Amino acid sequence: MGRAFEYRKAAKEKRWDKMSKVFPKLAKSITMAAKQGGLDPEMNSKLRTAILTAKAQNMPKDNIEAAIKRAAGKDAQDIKEVHYEGKAPHGALIWVECATDNPTRTVANIKTHFGKCGGQILQNGSLEFMFSHKAVFEFDKPKISKDDLELALIDGGLEELDENEGSFYAYAAYSDFGSLSTALENLAIEPKKAALEYVPNTPVEFSEEQLVDIEKLIDRLEDDDDVQAVYTNIA
Repeated sequence: MGRAFEYRKAAKEKRWDKMSKVFPKLAKSITMAAKQGGLDPEMNSKLRTAILTAKAQNMPKDNIEAAIKRAAGKDAQDIKEVHYEGKAPHGALIWVECATDNPTRTVANIKTHFGKCGGQILQNGSLEFMFSHKAVFEFDKPKISKDDLELALIDGGLEELDENEGSFYAYAAYSDFGSLSTALENLAIEPKKAALEYVPNTPVEFSEEQLVDIEKLIDRLEDDDDVQAVYTNIA
């Protein structure tokens, strides 16, 4: 159990350390949101969410502004949001979010990734009730108590507050991303991560050996330029 947890932790840190991939993906989200709903974050909630997510990942302000301006350019690509659902080895469930200017290319690549790692693509909708779309914020332990923090965040839409190894995780419905972000800001709490994620309704424990096989597929998917995020039901 302990070794499996340490493996998952190391694997997660390894994935988030791939900043050469992370910043371009964040920029694509910002550009896509700006192109779809306008360049003003105050009038475009999707863009506001994308910017908050980028800031939480320490993306430089210049990069953020450049991504917004890119959406107004004559040569701005028509990027579409698509997602794919599948199973990894040992039955782990996988939800893949993509942003692409060529869905035909993307689905072919996703199928290849699953096939080469012993997984399989499922029909979209198969995992609809296995994941919930949530606003997720991670931040350092605040100065106030956990009970006081919960009370202060309830009006912002807080559904669940977890603590793990000195970090706090606040969850809310995806539609409450903005209100919970504001509630944290009012408490002078700066998130280390702010994102809209697909959270498993029933997380599953896997052995260390099983995790090795599953992570091979996750790593391959996350290295794909069209993939924005990968979510699993790993506990």
